[in-house]
Amino acid sequence: MPLHIHDHGGEGPPLLLLHGAGRSLADWDAAVPLLTPYHRVLAADLPAHGRSDGDAPWTVDAAVAAIEEALRAYDVPDAILVGHSLGGMLAAVYADRHPGVTPGVVNLDGLWWEPVDSYTGEERESRKRVGEMTRATGGQVAPPEYVEQQVAYAGQFGISAARAEASARASARELPDGSWQMLPERDRWLELLDALDGLDPLPTMRRLGCPLLVVVARRAQPPMPGMEWFEKLMGTHTRRMNAELAALVSERPTAATADVDATHAMLLEEPEAVAELVLAFTRTTGTPAS
Repeated sequence: MPLHIHDHGGEGPPLLLLHGAGRSLADWDAAVPLLTPYHRVLAADLPAHGRSDGDAPWTVDAAVAAIEEALRAYDVPDAILVGHSLGGMLAAVYADRHPGVTPGVVNLDGLWWEPVDSYTGEERESRKRVGEMTRATGGQVAPPEYVEQQVAYAGQFGISAARAEASARASARELPDGSWQMLPERDRWLELLDALDGLDPLPTMRRLGCPLLVVVARRAQPPMPGMEWFEKLMGTHTRRMNAELAALVSERPTAATADVDATHAMLLEEPEAVAELVLAFTRTTGTPAS
């Protein structure tokens, strides 16, 4: 399952940049110029995303194997892995399976929902609802107005129209009738969600022997009418994650957390702040930027 890779070049220790679910390597475009003066930078489209192949079933094992193949093909097995959301979780899994090889991991807000059974009462029903909504929306065919809609939505978060348009186009495939196939396609999207529901990133990050930075988005999404139930659930999730991350840092001297004033879409909203955090981390990994 070869990955589509954009080799941005640059000087210094290698970085491999990974994006989130339903996104593409284009999400990194604004941050890359800030990284290449110090690092050789590669960005990948994950399996079934962007321009990478989507024929095979989506599993964590297959995704990790594809990352390994890409690092081997570009002769950078010692790359620091920097991943957003899904990419952050996969970066941690990859490093866990390659001890002594990966010099460091940056996980940008890659903290998945807790299992439904960990909630009770109304919040249990809300957690079920989140799962149903996530499954219903992914992998669909969007109307011809998809790109314009994405640009308008991104504008609420201060994301420039040009950046939002490039990102939207790269994360979908335009069809002959002008509509847009969202990626991954439907079957792969459902497999991806199944994989995520079976993946708890916190125990994986606890096992890592290499330096780890977990960056947490601290800006709340704008409230949406009728979604008060989601805001309550998100509050519980955030409190749990804060406690888990505090325990992680206390247990592991090579682990750290940092906050960024952005929503989960931090790569598009605050690429400069993200790049600064990545560079601050890479100076501490034992493979300092030149």
